[in-house]
Amino acid sequence: MSQAVSQTVVISGSGLWTPPYSISNEELVSAYNAWADQYNQEHQQAIEAGSMEAKPYSSAEFIEKASGIKSRYIYSREGVLDIQRMYPSFPERADDEISQQAEIAIAAAKAALQAANKQAADIDAVIVSCAYTQRAYPAIAIEVQEALGIEGFGFDMLVACSAATFGLHRAYEMVKAGTARAVLVINPELVSPQINYTDRDSHFIFGDVATAKVVERAETATSEHQFEILSTKAVTKFSNNIRSNFGFMSRAQDVDPFAIDKLFHQNGRSVFKEVCPMAAAHLESHVAQHGLSAAEVRRWWLHQANINMNLLIAKKLLGRDASADEAPIVLDRYANTASAGSMIAFNLHHQDMQAGDIGVLCSFGAGYSIGSLVVRKR
Repeated sequence: MSQAVSQTVVISGSGLWTPPYSISNEELVSAYNAWADQYNQEHQQAIEAGSMEAKPYSSAEFIEKASGIKSRYIYSREGVLDIQRMYPSFPERADDEISQQAEIAIAAAKAALQAANKQAADIDAVIVSCAYTQRAYPAIAIEVQEALGIEGFGFDMLVACSAATFGLHRAYEMVKAGTARAVLVINPELVSPQINYTDRDSHFIFGDVATAKVVERAETATSEHQFEILSTKAVTKFSNNIRSNFGFMSRAQDVDPFAIDKLFHQNGRSVFKEVCPMAAAHLESHVAQHGLSAAEVRRWWLHQANINMNLLIAKKLLGRDASADEAPIVLDRYANTASAGSMIAFNLHHQDMQAGDIGVLCSFGAGYSIGSLVVRKR
């Protein structure tokens, strides 16, 4: 005899792990400008002859104006500010040791489980969804599942900066279908190794973090703060404007895996011009599915890539500037944390919501990809 499945699915727990180290704009700029000085001196003749371009200088003011970022958390400071290196140093771990990415995923997962009043035995599936995974296989999710003592299954998802919302979509669908009682969705964004710290226009963008959510049926939820998932919405449209080419093919192609085009790179102006209207239209359409206007949404947990993008999207939706209470900003401290940005905003700004309040979780990024969830506080 089949068991009736609840039609109500909730986010019942949220977890956040923040690295113990941070780097300010001033520190990052000091290292970058010293490196640029060294580069320009070493290539002075070629620069004067016009065969090479001098590296431009940066400033903390430029970074804050361009992005809204003031500092970023990072898993390891070592190497980043060394002008002879200019990228982080992570000691390699043996195969029988926990990986760095699983380590931070577990920390966020434990916080989410505690918030949801859940034990390992209550979880049926683990999804690790993020911009980059430390390796192709075995899946980081399965490593995390084993470490937490969870029975069932786990898998990794890569959807760049929309990985977290897309992961929640999959969790919602599994719980709704009755194929899992509860799903743990984790976003261990260990992005710092993919940054080109010698590029003035992108060296400041990313920070490291890990977030997690527990998704389950409302009938099993016992936590203090529960959010019913009313619906999900996703769209993708191919674009090369945000790209990272690092991968296993680099070896076969006999190319330098440290080459600039193998790291994160983007056409920022095109991204801003194309993604902002796309995201605003997506969100307006999504809330309209519920007969709601943007003004009836209590809180917007938007993707935290660039403060100017968030301000513009919110203004397009509301017809006015959004307050910090309506659309919280966390990227000033955390920087762009790939898919985890809106999850951090939710984690830090959800406990004051009242029963019946509507909120929207949204991400947008490479792909292009946009994912959103309309939720209601229970």
